Amino acid sequence: MWKEFKEFAMRGNVVDMAVGIIIGAAFGSIVSSLVSDVLMPPLGLLLGNVDFSNLFMVLKEGKVVQPYTSLAEAQAAGAVTINYGIFLNRVISFVIVAFAVFMLVKGINRIKRQEQPKPAAPTTKECPQCFSTVSIKATRCAFCTSEIK
Repeated sequence: MWKEFKEFAMRGNVVDMAVGIIIGAAFGSIVSSLVSDVLMPPLGLLLGNVDFSNLFMVLKEGKVVQPYTSLAEAQAAGAVTINYGIFLNRVISFVIVAFAVFMLVKGINRIKRQEQPKPAAPTTKECPQCFSTVSIKATRCAFCTSEIK
């Protein structure tokens, strides 16, 4: 059983998938930082000093009833909130990751199309009378002697 497991785990596809998952997780954290630390602050500034990570709606007040100025303050008070600002950040992260993956796959597909050998010119053709295969240069069929155009 151990031998079978090793064979399964060391297949090329499984190892490639593991590498892809690890690289994907690292890429995801980079994109998450890009969105929350680089893109959203200037966007929030343009929209009137809005911090998207602090956009929330209180469903139920916490132990301390007051207008909460931040999500952390609301959560510390035990308020039940809908955190739509964090959701918005994650949607933007997803769009960036999806676009980056799209561009990567598009580039790989372009490379694959360039690498494929062009099909060789045909060397034979079919006789229209007897349907035998003859040379492309033949003007008469070797089997039925009919003329081939």
